[in-house]
Amino acid sequence: MRGRSDSAMIDIEAVIIGGGPAGSTCAWKLRQGGVDAAILDQYEFPRHKLCAGWVTPRVVRDLALDASSHPGLYTFDRLHYHFYGHRLTLKTRQYAIRRYKFDAWLLQRSAAPFYQHKVRKIRQENGRYIIDDAYRCTYLIGAGGTNCPVYRTFFKTINPRAKTQQIVSLEEEFEYEVQDPNCYLWFFDNGLPGYAWYVPKGENYLNIGIGGKAAALAARGETIQAHWNLLTEKLEQLGLVLGQTYQPKGHHYHLSEKVRNGQLGNVFIVGDAAGLATKDMGEGIGPAVESAILAAEAILQRKPYSLRSVTRFSAGELFKGLFNK
Repeated sequence: MRGRSDSAMIDIEAVIIGGGPAGSTCAWKLRQGGVDAAILDQYEFPRHKLCAGWVTPRVVRDLALDASSHPGLYTFDRLHYHFYGHRLTLKTRQYAIRRYKFDAWLLQRSAAPFYQHKVRKIRQENGRYIIDDAYRCTYLIGAGGTNCPVYRTFFKTINPRAKTQQIVSLEEEFEYEVQDPNCYLWFFDNGLPGYAWYVPKGENYLNIGIGGKAAALAARGETIQAHWNLLTEKLEQLGLVLGQTYQPKGHHYHLSEKVRNGQLGNVFIVGDAAGLATKDMGEGIGPAVESAILAAEAILQRKPYSLRSVTRFSAGELFKGLFNK
């Protein structure tokens, strides 16, 4: 992993902006197919990334992972759902992982050159794309999340995001001597237009969080912080987390909509840059990986790029987990 050490323009066949699962997966597939692909990201890896880190059986297959031996992959044989106070336990096979480790591993496996660089300006010139007068490429892939500069530059007007599909969340991941290794999900508690979670990650790490539709919260004069306070009180009452001083961080993303255009010329958007989190659970890793593979295949096979096949609901993956145990 490196930054630029000189002022010369770097020419690369494909530049991927964003080093998360979408970016690394796209680079991995492109390089397998013989395309010279590099990754730009403003952060050095490994880097802290807040995320429940849900890995479905499909993600395991798409990434050709060995779930039984992959470092840091924590297995759940059942999930515990709560709807308006009623509990439902679903037997399944799902996984969770710390993004701190997972993203760095995927990036290393991609074997793509990595440049730590915060992208500020992108322009098109003579059929190629110039990034900050420092990088030049034929193919440009935006994998930089909700605030991806590729989305802002090329797709913001043609793919406007509906405010009704914006999710605002608060979460925290921390070391904790976890006593209960189960995964718990609470839907619609206290009228929340979303859900909260308690997700052990193994190695005594725990992720807790809460997310809901921003527009619905605003319409009721509520804040996600108020719902976070209710969640932490619940965790204390249930004995799941005791005596913890919290320092949550907030972020936002968009649930899946019908993406009008995922490609413009030789520019592509994938993952959260395209707004692909599943409509029911807001899960992002699976759609990020799927769209990254589709973009790589479109480049390698010189075929149109479509996001229509990307998973839009997580429920199907939960039930598939019953048969992948």
